[in-house]
Amino acid sequence: MCQRNSRYRLRGCLVAGLVAAAVHFPNSASAGIPLPVLADGTPSLAPMLESVLPGVVNVVATGRVRQQAHPLLDDPFFRHFFNAPRQPRYRETQSIGSGVIIDARRGYVVTNYHVVESGTEFLVRLGDDREFPATLIGSDPDTDLAVVRIQADQLQAIPFPKNDSLRVGDFVVAIGNPFGLRQTVTSGIVSALGRHGLGRGYEDYIQTDASINPGNSGGALVNLRGELVGINTMIYSNSGGSIGIGFAIPAPMVRNITKAIIDDGRVIRPSLGVVGQDLHAELAQAFDLQPNDGVLVARILEGSPADQAGLEPGDVIRKLGDVRLRDTDSLRRALGLARAGERLPLIYLRNGKQHTVTVRLVAPATAEIDGATVHPLLDGVRLANMTEHHPLAGRLQGLVVEQVATGSRAAMAGLRSGDIITQIGRTPTGSVDDAKRAATDAQGELVLRIQRDQRSAFVVLR
Repeated sequence: MCQRNSRYRLRGCLVAGLVAAAVHFPNSASAGIPLPVLADGTPSLAPMLESVLPGVVNVVATGRVRQQAHPLLDDPFFRHFFNAPRQPRYRETQSIGSGVIIDARRGYVVTNYHVVESGTEFLVRLGDDREFPATLIGSDPDTDLAVVRIQADQLQAIPFPKNDSLRVGDFVVAIGNPFGLRQTVTSGIVSALGRHGLGRGYEDYIQTDASINPGNSGGALVNLRGELVGINTMIYSNSGGSIGIGFAIPAPMVRNITKAIIDDGRVIRPSLGVVGQDLHAELAQAFDLQPNDGVLVARILEGSPADQAGLEPGDVIRKLGDVRLRDTDSLRRALGLARAGERLPLIYLRNGKQHTVTVRLVAPATAEIDGATVHPLLDGVRLANMTEHHPLAGRLQGLVVEQVATGSRAAMAGLRSGDIITQIGRTPTGSVDDAKRAATDAQGELVLRIQRDQRSAFVVLR
């Protein structure tokens, strides 16, 4: 977690510090950890860390958020009697986390979205004490990743692995800035891979026996070769303290998402055009399959990639690209890692026979618009209809906030990208058209009911 109060029960601002494994180092070649050996024969991580530490930085995000006014200040009679002006009040915020240099030549740094989400100004502090203002290139709340850029020379990046060979039991090292203690290094092992179901968007986490400390969000998780295998992001805890269950975003996801952000400024997730259903025990028995052995196609959207590939309701999709599908969540994660325009093999069952087709994924057909066309107070906000692959699709109707410009009225009021506007005033908003109709009745202010991180809240724009 960053050095501020977290809104996540899972303590999303976090990460890093793997509890040092109690390992015996015998003098024989069968040492527990395959560490480099110094000239005097002492096992040590120092040679690897010398090349990795310069690639881990400190990220500071500062901003302003609007404070909730006292109810009396909203009372027109009170303001008139005491001649009290109706002026909004703001407070300064600061979020401190870690980051990793992934492109030394161009100055790109990856960090967690929750480190920068409330910031309007950003500063990157290097391990050699140099400080540089940073520009936010883009972010992706669904994977909790963001990219900032600095103009600096003599940078050193941490390379991604040449292949995705991380296994449970591999030793890893975490580097970050917990409690402001810069360049802190701790070690541990990979406890599990592919963790999901934590309510955090597109999940495919590396689980480690991490001792998580504030300030480590966005820090590096590296293997013993000094390669970036993950970006530390959160812990699982009921108390806020570490219980040895930490999570990192895996390198393949980091690589794909950061490339999309650098290329396009944001992540545009593709659509397959399938409304799927989990294969629970009864359904699996009816189709003569094992439970969780694919995604049952309940409906095909007309003209979609699935429709053009010849899929039909009743088919069972078992694999998309390299991802073996177990349920609708795994299908959503597979689409979340793909890009519009990409061609992927798709394996499905029909009447007990397996078939393979190639689907060309497309950008979802969304009615995406500038918020200013809905209401002037939404200037700087990009809005879109909820697509089929959204985590809350089918369970919630609303308008998705795609982006909020820093310094805009919406940003000052606390609206954030990833929020879902479910209501404007007293009118439900299931689409952009609904929002336009509801906003025409607003006089001087917009009261938005939003859904954020499994909770509902109100945001007032004036």
